[in-house]
Amino acid sequence: MKTPYYFIDENKLMYNLLKIEKLRKLSGTKSVLALKCFSTWSVFNLMRKYMDGTTSSSLYEARLGHEKFGKEVHAYSVAWKDNEISEVKKYASKVIFNSISQLNRFYREVRTLPLGLRVNPGISYSHFDLANPVRKYSRLGVCSINDVERVLPKISGLMFHYNCENNDYKNICQNLSFIADKYGKILKKLDWVSLGGGYYFTQKGFPLEKFAHKLKEFSTTFGVQVYLEPGESSITQSAELVTTVVDIVRNKKSVAIVDASTEAHMLDLLIYRIPAKMEYGISKTGKHRYIVAGRSCLAGDIFGEYSFKSPLRIGSELRITDAAGYTMVKKNWFNGLQMPSIVVKRLNGKLDIIKSFSYNDFKDSLS
Repeated sequence: MKTPYYFIDENKLMYNLLKIEKLRKLSGTKSVLALKCFSTWSVFNLMRKYMDGTTSSSLYEARLGHEKFGKEVHAYSVAWKDNEISEVKKYASKVIFNSISQLNRFYREVRTLPLGLRVNPGISYSHFDLANPVRKYSRLGVCSINDVERVLPKISGLMFHYNCENNDYKNICQNLSFIADKYGKILKKLDWVSLGGGYYFTQKGFPLEKFAHKLKEFSTTFGVQVYLEPGESSITQSAELVTTVVDIVRNKKSVAIVDASTEAHMLDLLIYRIPAKMEYGISKTGKHRYIVAGRSCLAGDIFGEYSFKSPLRIGSELRITDAAGYTMVKKNWFNGLQMPSIVVKRLNGKLDIIKSFSYNDFKDSLS
């Protein structure tokens, strides 16, 4: 197969899905896939067997969840437009509003559906301020408990989202206790609560059984159906970005240029200034050190610096791991670079080239 391409392995995906299924059975919690992280619907036939639906951040994501995943569709947006709310109610199982003003504005339009309100609890866990939902002056969710209490007759649930890749079980317990103490009286008047995403519970070593017990205890105490919105936890370590070295240049250090780009194909690396994960051919004691760079014109288009067991050559294949989340949903046509194909290795070992991109796709994205 010609590089670059995203390579999704369903057997690796199953590792996460089985943990999600175990958590659902032990805790009674429902899990809805966060489409903002991963929307590659070619593997939804597998994922829907282990998850309860999808959660969206826009009209298009809600429609995609309805058409390609099915089951529950939680339709959230930071701000709905008039024409969107009239359409999204055709796809949604629940509509979740980000503010009191939006809830009041569109209530008559969607009042026949279960409605929710996003709350800003004032606590968070995030390695990056950019991704911190309760950062200073955050627009995400309602801060005032009094404001929430005034609209309780209009809603049946609340949505909290305050984590980002949180694998600290002690912190998770502390934050759940905080929410229970602060919002307990309100929760007892509602039917459901979404605790959002950002719980890294599929990571190796995470105490899944303890987490399940904590969630079940929370659900029983307040008499609510608990939802989680796993994005990264659903697909972590299930995909790679496969690239080829197309040139090697020397400027005090050796730089291997591959046929992919952080700017166009793994944008989060650039946004958060983090190196790509690379495992194959890498060694801490490797004598052959290279900066691996993309081939866009952006000077900072760098995947990272690595030590290899053997010298790289033009034509060497490099595989960037953990490349499913926030990649395919963010890929773009910067520099007109060839966009990676999407390839899926099915459970039975069959390889499916799901999508390839051409010049016409680039042209049609413009005007």
